[in-house]
Amino acid sequence: MKTVVILPGSQWQVPLAKTCKAHGLKTLVIDPHMDAPALACADGGLQSDIFDLERVVRYCQDEHVDAVISDECDIAVPMVAKLGERLSLPALTPECARMYTNKFEMRGFCKAHGFPSPEYKLCRTAEEAEAFFDQLQAPIVMKPLDSCSSRGVFTVFQKEDIGRLFSESLSFSKGERAVLAERYIRGTEFTVDGIKTPGKHYSLAVSEKKHFAHNPNIACDLFFSHKNERFDYERLTRQNDMLVEQSQLDWGLTHAEYKFEDGVFYLIEIGARGGGNLISSHIVPFLSGVNIYQYLLECSLGNVSSPVFHISDQHRKRCAVLHFFDVPKGGGLVSRIDGQELLSGREKIIAHRFNFVPGDVIEQARTDSDRAGFYIACCETEKELLALMEEIRQNVRIVCR
Repeated sequence: MKTVVILPGSQWQVPLAKTCKAHGLKTLVIDPHMDAPALACADGGLQSDIFDLERVVRYCQDEHVDAVISDECDIAVPMVAKLGERLSLPALTPECARMYTNKFEMRGFCKAHGFPSPEYKLCRTAEEAEAFFDQLQAPIVMKPLDSCSSRGVFTVFQKEDIGRLFSESLSFSKGERAVLAERYIRGTEFTVDGIKTPGKHYSLAVSEKKHFAHNPNIACDLFFSHKNERFDYERLTRQNDMLVEQSQLDWGLTHAEYKFEDGVFYLIEIGARGGGNLISSHIVPFLSGVNIYQYLLECSLGNVSSPVFHISDQHRKRCAVLHFFDVPKGGGLVSRIDGQELLSGREKIIAHRFNFVPGDVIEQARTDSDRAGFYIACCETEKELLALMEEIRQNVRIVCR
């Protein structure tokens, strides 16, 4: 029996752990917390900081590990690359991992290869960010170089706010102590999830995003479809495929975010992993018919191939939504949650979760990980999905006092 290590062990790694077990693999999980959700689906594990490289390497050597994998987790990507190098296991290279997790590195790649990017500057001080703001005479976004879940990401419309926000943004940069400042791209945002083989990249699922009114950096709704009357998805996916194919990524999953402004699709960021909140495990296979975890496992075990992935006409009619619940009245003490039986009782609602219980005090999200909860609905047609979303909107609500 071959052995696979998954890191970390959060709720988003549960589908991956279940997939490994279903394929007859000995499945181990590394996580700082022994009550990590993925551990319940595994054969064992190690309670450890996943960034404790020497300890993790020793554990993998002792367990005679055949593969190290992760998904839906940006911060684990460089660690998987380091472990692949140290243990001589199939994985992306540390150089590739850096480019796909360091936003400044990816901006440089796009500029060198002619892919549209906003004006940007690496800033080590608030004064440098203020000078960049003055140069543009336009709103900017400040981002940590290698953070995730929108932590430390701020849209700045007034120069006076930079001094107040810069240090918080900087605090989330784990490697180099710097912040990426870039021109704020107005317009509609999209996600593109795909899979890379040694021969080609396949964009498999596209969503149009909406954002919370209180924070334009946090998504409240991702509507997945294969066609959009207002935007050219074929053009977007071609651009995304070309970008990944010119990068150093040999194989694996991808999750990209773009914005459309003045007829141009601008890459906002891209990761060498699947989309979070069960996008890669649930939504992408439903929309594409492609078993992306099976391919990821095969490659991680050394069976790297270049299959041709094709989305059937039937799958191209399908739609899905990942919707995040808003917090009413800006937050407060939760008295009840109405309509939970609807979320549990509909076959097309394939996942849902509230990150609180009645009696908790909740507030509006400041990062992606602070959101109150979500549901995922998958339907055969757009009409069916829109009707279900409206039913949920009318009947499911968080009541605060």
